[in-house]
Amino acid sequence: MAQADIAVIGLAVMGRNLAMNIAEKGFKVAVYNRSSSRTDEAMAEAGDLAGNMIACHSIEELVAALKPPRALLLMVKAGEAVDQTVELLKPHLSKGDIIIDAGNANYRDSIARNDALTAEGFQFLGVGVSGGEEGARHGPSIMAGGNKDAFARVEPVLMAIAARYEGTPCCAYMGPAGAGHFVKTLHNGIEYADMQMIAEAYGLMRAGLGMSTAAIADVFEGWTSGPLASYLIEITVQALRTTDPATGKPIVDVILDSAGQKGTGRWSAIEALDLGVPASAIAAAVEARGLSSARALRQAVNAALGDAERGSIGSATPEAVADIEKTLLAGKILAYAQGFDVMAAGSKQFGWDLPLAEIARIWRAGCIIRSRMLDRMSEAYSATPAPASLILDPDFAGQIKESLPAARKTLGHAVAEGHAVPALTSALNYLQQLRASRSTVDLVQAQRDIFGAHGFERIDQPGAHHGPWHSGAE
Repeated sequence: MAQADIAVIGLAVMGRNLAMNIAEKGFKVAVYNRSSSRTDEAMAEAGDLAGNMIACHSIEELVAALKPPRALLLMVKAGEAVDQTVELLKPHLSKGDIIIDAGNANYRDSIARNDALTAEGFQFLGVGVSGGEEGARHGPSIMAGGNKDAFARVEPVLMAIAARYEGTPCCAYMGPAGAGHFVKTLHNGIEYADMQMIAEAYGLMRAGLGMSTAAIADVFEGWTSGPLASYLIEITVQALRTTDPATGKPIVDVILDSAGQKGTGRWSAIEALDLGVPASAIAAAVEARGLSSARALRQAVNAALGDAERGSIGSATPEAVADIEKTLLAGKILAYAQGFDVMAAGSKQFGWDLPLAEIARIWRAGCIIRSRMLDRMSEAYSATPAPASLILDPDFAGQIKESLPAARKTLGHAVAEGHAVPALTSALNYLQQLRASRSTVDLVQAQRDIFGAHGFERIDQPGAHHGPWHSGAE
C-alpha cells in the first residue's frame, strides 16, 4: 500500500541522517540504496524511528510505497551518479512525479536536468542542503529551486526537517531551476573564504605572535561571544582544544596541512568571474586550498628557496590580538558581501529574483556559515531600498571603517615578515580598490589603446577617444 510521504535514495551518512530526520518529524519515508545491505544498516541504526521508515530493496518496491505524486529525494554523489539514478527511476514513475536532487550539484546541471525531465512530464527540484552530517540529522539550512508546484508538494516535509532560528524554519524557495543550487554554491564559496581567513588569523597568532595552541584557543573562545560569533569560530575552539591521543600534542599539530575540495568553492570563483563580479577573497581561499594540496611543488620550492622566514609581528598583547580580531571581522564582512554580490548578479542574469534577505535569514541556523552577523545582513536586504552591497549598509560600513587601521597594520606587518595571508589581504585590496577615488586603470586603458586601438573615455570631454601615441623616440 502506498503510504510514504517521500523517498530518500542513497543511504550514506547524509542520506540516512536526512531519512531519520524526516521520520522523527512524523512523516513516513521510504528508503532505498543500490546496496541492500546499506538499507538494512540504515533501518537498524534508526532504532525506534524505523516505525516511520519503509525499507525498500528494489526500485519497484520503492515506487509502490510512495503516495502520488511521488517525491523522490536523491542523496547520491553529484554528477554522473545523479543522471544514472534518474534514468533508473524514470521507467517506473508517472507523469507529475517529483525528482529532488539534494546533493552538491552544479546549478547548470540542475537547469539541464529540469529541462529534460519537464519535457518528459516529470517535475524537478534542485535543493541545496547545508549543515553537514549533524545538520542533516537535526536540522539543515535548505535552499530549494525548481518547479514551484513541486516545492509546494514537499514544502511541509522540508520545513519540518529544517533547522530553526527563533522558531522559524531555515528553509525557503529560491526560484526557478538552478536557483537553489546556485545559492548553495555561493554559500560554500563564502564558507571557503571564512575558513581560510580564520586559519590565517590562527597562523598570525601562532607564528606571528608566538602564542601556544591553548592560548589561541582561549582567544577564539572569547570571540564566540563577540561580533565574530559563528559556528566556524566555535568549532575552531573545539579543534584547538583537542589533544591527539597518540602523541599528546594538540591535534592540529599532527594534521597534514593539505586540504581537499569538492568543487563548490571553485564553482563560486568561476561563476564570479563569468558574471564579472569581483570575489577575490573567495578566489584566494580556493587557490590556497589548491596550493596546500600541491605538496610535491611545495616541497620542491621549500628545498630550492628554503623555509619561509616568518618573523614576529609583535608581542602577544591584548592590543595585538584585538587587531587580529578586527582584521578578521573586516575580512569576513567583505567575503560575505562578495558572495551576496555574486548572487545578486546571478539573479539578474538568470531572472531568478533571488530573495537575498531570505537567504541571509535561512543561513542563521543549520548551515556551516551560520553567524551572528547574518541577522544584520537579513535586515539590510529587507530595507527599502536595499543597499547595492552589504558594504554600503551603515552598520557594516561602520564596522569596516573602524577595523581598517588595525587591518592595515596587521596585514602590513604580516606581509613584511613573510606570513601568507592571501584571503585577508585579498579582501583588504578589494576594499582599497573600491574606495579609491582614482585607480591605476587609467594606465591600463592607455596600454589597451596603444596595442589594440580600444579607445578610452576622458575625464574632461564626452565620447570615445584615442591617444596621440608615439614611440618615445625624438
